[in-house]
Amino acid sequence: MKKLLCVTIALLYATAMQAQDEKAGVTKFLGIPVDGYKPAMIEKLKAKGFTPTSEDKEILEGEFNGTDVYVFVVTNNNKVCRIAMMDKNGQGETDIKIRFNTLCRQFENNSKYIKTETDQAIPEDEDISFEMTVNKKRYQASFYQNSSDNNNPFAEIKKSVWFMISESYGKYHIAMFYDNEYNKANGDDL
Repeated sequence: MKKLLCVTIALLYATAMQAQDEKAGVTKFLGIPVDGYKPAMIEKLKAKGFTPTSEDKEILEGEFNGTDVYVFVVTNNNKVCRIAMMDKNGQGETDIKIRFNTLCRQFENNSKYIKTETDQAIPEDEDISFEMTVNKKRYQASFYQNSSDNNNPFAEIKKSVWFMISESYGKYHIAMFYDNEYNKANGDDL
């Protein structure tokens, strides 16, 4: 009986440690793991200063990295798989290009992130309006959060953070995404 109890305790401990390692291996937004259930995530975001919009209590608003944004909690099978943000206020072409390039530099210079491509900044002389409208070019930059998992050299690819320029009625916005690839749809429901 004592042997069975020891084995059971060892299995419970191993399971708990694996669950803790998995939590450490997910993308974090403002220090919060992008994981769990939507109501709990919304409460954690409220604790960080975000408030519900008057239109929808599940859409939050607040300031992120010096910019007023809307925050959306996206789920798959009731588990949080993404924190998405959209600039609250649109900008002109020059300002959005500066904002995009500034974000690229901030991520590149932050040791918590690994860039996925060499130069993701927009050239100064590029006409993004023309490129997006005529050539359907998509301006985006992607990064991985550094992983604390030394046993899995590919853990970073499950911790993606990326942003892009979107256009609406002649104004440009940055949309930013903190993804938990572990909770994304992987075809199980097909």
